[in-house]
Amino acid sequence: MSEEHPYLQAFRGYFSGVLRWHQLDELWRKVLAGSEEHGWYVYAVGEEPPTTALTGKALAKVIQELDKLLRQDHDEDYCGIVYADDMQAPSYIKVFDPHNLGSTCGSSGRPPLPGWILSKIQPINLPAALPQPNNRRHWWQKLFTHAH
Repeated sequence: MSEEHPYLQAFRGYFSGVLRWHQLDELWRKVLAGSEEHGWYVYAVGEEPPTTALTGKALAKVIQELDKLLRQDHDEDYCGIVYADDMQAPSYIKVFDPHNLGSTCGSSGRPPLPGWILSKIQPINLPAALPQPNNRRHWWQKLFTHAH
């Protein structure tokens, strides 16, 4: 059995939710604070994974636009759609698309993928790396097994 890719290990790791907008502001400040020395990969899940990390002003511009989109499209007095691996020293942040939330807590058995991931680890093609649900296929196979 092959070892799991570090990006996938990080994706499946422990995350804390950013509940309030002021907490998101603080998280963005921490990301930008060290961005000149350590760049961040900004991955729009479903697109080709980036091969270069963003730093400084380029990263600040992306965060500014992403923050603006989240606040406009998730018009609530709470955030609740951003998750970080470590609130004090983040290295992996999942941002869920306000228009594709489903059940982010995972109670449905297959929570939606984040819309965007900011990480210090170079991304891999996440949809291709994760197993796809076979529940419909199994249902279909079982249906025809019992029909004969």
